[in-house]
Amino acid sequence: MRGSLLVAGTSSDAGKSVFVTGLCRLLARRGVQVAPFKAQNMSNNSMVVAGADGAGAEIGRAQWIQAVAAGVVPEVAMNPVLLKPGGDRRSHVVVNGRPAGEIRSSEFVGGRAALAEAAFAAYDDLASRFEVVVCEGAGSPTEINLRAHDYVNMGLARHADMPVVVVGDIDRGGVYAAFHGTVALLSRADQRLLAGFVVNKFRGDDALLAPANAEIAQLTGRPVLGVLPFSPDVWLDSEDGLDVTGRVSLVADPLRVAVVRLPRISNFTDVDALGAEPDVDVRFAARPGDLVDADLVVVPGTRATIADLAWLRARGLDEAIAAHAAAGRPVLGICGGYQMLGRSIADPLGVEGPPGTSVAGLGLLDVHTEFAEEKVLRLVSGTALGAAVSGYEIHHGMVSAEEFAGPVFGTMWHGGLESDGFRSAFLREVSALVGRHRDPSGVSFAAARRARLDLLADLVEEHVAVDDLLALIAGGPPAGLPVLPPGDRR
Repeated sequence: MRGSLLVAGTSSDAGKSVFVTGLCRLLARRGVQVAPFKAQNMSNNSMVVAGADGAGAEIGRAQWIQAVAAGVVPEVAMNPVLLKPGGDRRSHVVVNGRPAGEIRSSEFVGGRAALAEAAFAAYDDLASRFEVVVCEGAGSPTEINLRAHDYVNMGLARHADMPVVVVGDIDRGGVYAAFHGTVALLSRADQRLLAGFVVNKFRGDDALLAPANAEIAQLTGRPVLGVLPFSPDVWLDSEDGLDVTGRVSLVADPLRVAVVRLPRISNFTDVDALGAEPDVDVRFAARPGDLVDADLVVVPGTRATIADLAWLRARGLDEAIAAHAAAGRPVLGICGGYQMLGRSIADPLGVEGPPGTSVAGLGLLDVHTEFAEEKVLRLVSGTALGAAVSGYEIHHGMVSAEEFAGPVFGTMWHGGLESDGFRSAFLREVSALVGRHRDPSGVSFAAARRARLDLLADLVEEHVAVDDLLALIAGGPPAGLPVLPPGDRR
């Protein structure tokens, strides 16, 4: 079997990433050589992979976990364009894994021809090397103000003449109206490719949806190919800030972790491994009161360190973090969060804002940060707290010292908490600082991730018409799909 499929959505966070991940896992379990692909991500949650020259390169975190699900090595071609929002009106651009300047909102519609060229070349490369490419769209394919220059949704589908399946989140309501509207607002040529729907996050007996599924099929000429149930056990490495949620422990008196939810938070999957521990409660915090009963406060990474530090101060979180540390209770800063805990942050070249900017940090660590033009992208490994640890670095800020004092810890490494031995040693330190004893849980985060991937594949296998999906992938868009108004006039 050879072919491809585009999984689009009725909106952001409809479940595209999850469905693509489950489908990649299912196909890999059936012996299919499959690769994930997303032409363009807009996310601050990214991962370092090896580039073509062996140096570090950057792709969206969702495509990384989809490649893990597919059992293949994550690579730059799986996400050739990554936009990292640095504010409301500008994004930093990563092309083929490397920084490529900025794009402003005013340029977003017409200034992307070179990005489209890079995206299509990457897709063509993957399609030549893998049996199946499962593509993930972005947002909705019916963002009609962007369609003329789109290369992520229907633009990509038209490039490869691939069938499209639309996923909708029924938990939000209005999913059938969104399905119908998605088809109807597409042009005649785009509608020719849209072949079916998948309902996501349904709670209850899916037999209750049979009348609605039959009617939407009659109205659009396209079937509902599956109804995926809501499952509290489904949570994956996310690319979308909408997915920033805590992990609630079910044990009595858990170790409480408060993660500061910065406005431009990045790589928040750093704390996923803490959430996998049965006796650790992870929540996100945006007010000083949210830190009052925390055992550990985590200041995570950010795409705009100086701006988010100002936000921290404006909300009084700086004083709350300082008071937490002064009481001898642990604080962990990761990447940008680590930089905030230091004495100063300087941006002489204007990497994040106006050149020459310099601000005081929180002063909890004797370190100084200076932003450099070159971005550090690398996979790293070593030892800490007597345990092996590995991770990755993504940053412009260069820290003058690597040390911690008292209850305050800092690191430039993302992903370190996924190393089981190090995580256990770190939580033992944290527990001791708050007057508690903690025995190792024995949790393997890698095994927990594999179990989540297999759960997704199981859900797709059980609740989706997989044979129909495979027929779409192998056969391409079905002939004779009806064209709905008003798109029939376009």
